[in-house]
Amino acid sequence: MLEENRRPLFIGVVALAVVVVLVGGILLFRGGSQTSLTIESIPNDLTLKLDGHEIPANGEVKVKAGQHTLDGQRRGFEGYSMTFTAEGDRQAVKMYLYANSAEGREWAKNNPEQELKLEAEAGQRFDEIQARLRQKYPILGQLPYVGDGFEATYTKSKTDPTNPEAISVVIEVYGPQGREKANQWIQGYGWDPATLDLIWTTGK
Repeated sequence: MLEENRRPLFIGVVALAVVVVLVGGILLFRGGSQTSLTIESIPNDLTLKLDGHEIPANGEVKVKAGQHTLDGQRRGFEGYSMTFTAEGDRQAVKMYLYANSAEGREWAKNNPEQELKLEAEAGQRFDEIQARLRQKYPILGQLPYVGDGFEATYTKSKTDPTNPEAISVVIEVYGPQGREKANQWIQGYGWDPATLDLIWTTGK
């Protein structure tokens, strides 16, 4: 008798657990978590697209967690596209374009406050790139360098020229021992010449 009373209770508990799991799964996967994305654009009247769909250039939008692409365009300015990963409850993104024509420069002249922000951002981006480059290429800490029969500097990468965070080390050789001396100098710091993107040139 007691066993018979327990069966409906057990079935009810199992059914409730199944419902909770199903509802939880639907809520979890229905749209995924969302991030409140705050966007600041300069120029403030540029055309901005998020994953191909036009959105306001400034303000706040909700996006699903994960990877997204922002594309900014305006006449007189160099267009820019960036990919970012939305995560957490809130996130801020800047879409700053830089003038590449007389029209863009005229806009900058008429909007000095926004132009100052652009200049500050450009300086910050440069510093961040330089810091990453020095971490990736410790040899940068020694460049430029004038050695016995050679001079070492650097330039944008010959193998990856569109990547602003890739470089080639330029070795200009002045004498018959220059190349050997340069290799000794590189190896003296524990660097392997085979891992560096080297450009060898001959000086006077």
